[in-house]
Amino acid sequence: MGYILQYLPNLLLVFCRITSFFVVAPVFSSKNVPNQFKIGLSFFITLIAFSAMDKASISIDGFFLVSLMKEIVIGLLLGFVGYLFFTVVQISGSFIDMQMGFSMANIIDPMTGAQTPILGNLKFMLAVLLFLTMDGHHYLIHAIIDSYKWVPISNDAFAHIYNGQVSDFLLKTFSTVFSLAFQMAAPMIAALFLVDVGLGILAKTAPQFNVFVIGMPLKVLIGFVLLTLFIQGFLVLFSDLFASMFSSMQKLLELLAGSSS
Repeated sequence: MGYILQYLPNLLLVFCRITSFFVVAPVFSSKNVPNQFKIGLSFFITLIAFSAMDKASISIDGFFLVSLMKEIVIGLLLGFVGYLFFTVVQISGSFIDMQMGFSMANIIDPMTGAQTPILGNLKFMLAVLLFLTMDGHHYLIHAIIDSYKWVPISNDAFAHIYNGQVSDFLLKTFSTVFSLAFQMAAPMIAALFLVDVGLGILAKTAPQFNVFVIGMPLKVLIGFVLLTLFIQGFLVLFSDLFASMFSSMQKLLELLAGSSS
């Protein structure tokens, strides 16, 4: 009992970081995952991480509350960066839906509880399946455990956040996410734009054709044909996307640790 009471503050700090990470981390943060499972998984991963780290005696005082806040912020930032790269597929899907005319028929995403575009939701489910197939959830657990090698419990994360490097990194990550989303949707956007150009030429050369009647079904048909042709390349695109996600998470840990300029 004395051993437990001595290292209970350390255990609470580890539990706060890991739990806050799973609150926003991709796949684990979905509403389909029960809260009991999230808490139980966080607890057992906390025990694994705690048993492998150096233990120092920490007293419960005012600085302990600050340490709790630091651990929560570190976990939230790390999980948020990972989730940002999963929104790439939804943003690219919304770009394509606007060209195909599906943007008026958004649906409720059961994983986030928000309205999402149809193709964005389809791509998101494909991304989750490929992520699980590639054991990405194992890499996420490995990342949060390895975060203590970069940013131990006794860290100066707030000082590095105050310097502005983390804010600059998050802004660059936002721009990277939108750039990747546009690059992923660019082939279909360009093809559907050419369809619009062709329909415009048809409306000028043959005014008797009702472009508004034949345009919508034609764009939907061509969009699905292109999606069928491009779906084989999603494996390569998502693999590069997941690699960029883990690289950005490592970069964030380096900034929080103060080892990167």
